[in-house]
Amino acid sequence: MMTKETICTAVGVAGSAIAAAFGGWDEALVTLIIFMVIDYLSGLAVAGIFHKSNKSENGALESRAGWKGLCRKCVTLLFVLIAYRLDLAIGVDYIRNAVIIGFMANELISIVENAGLMGIPLPGAIQNAIEVLTNKAQSNKEE
Repeated sequence: MMTKETICTAVGVAGSAIAAAFGGWDEALVTLIIFMVIDYLSGLAVAGIFHKSNKSENGALESRAGWKGLCRKCVTLLFVLIAYRLDLAIGVDYIRNAVIIGFMANELISIVENAGLMGIPLPGAIQNAIEVLTNKAQSNKEE
């Protein structure tokens, strides 16, 4: 019979291994994951409450569209893992961060689109943040 300590240790070891595979559990990765969750939940609200989703014919919730969204999020994280491994293989330390910044900009734009579909106006500070992220992602591509 497993004890509470054994289960907690196993979860901790698994979590540490996953975090290490992604290059560490830093603020950039946490921010990307938070943006991904907000985007997914706001997409659910657009479809489930407002019935304005462009992912389904009638704008309402559709399980297939939800699963597609989750699959996209998983592939996004796989690209972060790939970018980290490229950093290690090449001996640099910017590919992972460039990939995370690019995906953060993408998630933020999607969140803003979802907010627009809900009728929420875009605050200027968020618009500026999108520009900064987009410019940063562009400059990292050019390096």
